[in-house]
Amino acid sequence: MLKTLALFFLTALMEILGCFLPYIWLRQNGSVWLLVLGAAALCAFVYLLSLHPTASGRVYAAYGGVYVISALLWLQWVDKIALQWNDWLGAGVILTGVLLIVVPWQN
Repeated sequence: MLKTLALFFLTALMEILGCFLPYIWLRQNGSVWLLVLGAAALCAFVYLLSLHPTASGRVYAAYGGVYVISALLWLQWVDKIALQWNDWLGAGVILTGVLLIVVPWQN
């Protein structure tokens, strides 16, 4: 189960980077290499998402929850905005849902 969750978090990181790097390119007039790196991150995202050994709909459902948690962590670590109690509570509720979906794969 930890391997599955780690793969989900790595997948989410690639998706967030794939969106964040072009955003930086647009907002800060960055190098075209940001677009290349963003495209590579999105390719890695698709590849990583394909590594899960169960039905795609179940993978997408569980991944969606991990993505939300990852976005909150990005907000805190990259954007330097402190999470509020309701952010943490929401992340806990979402993580519970993810685990309810993922745990049966491991049996």
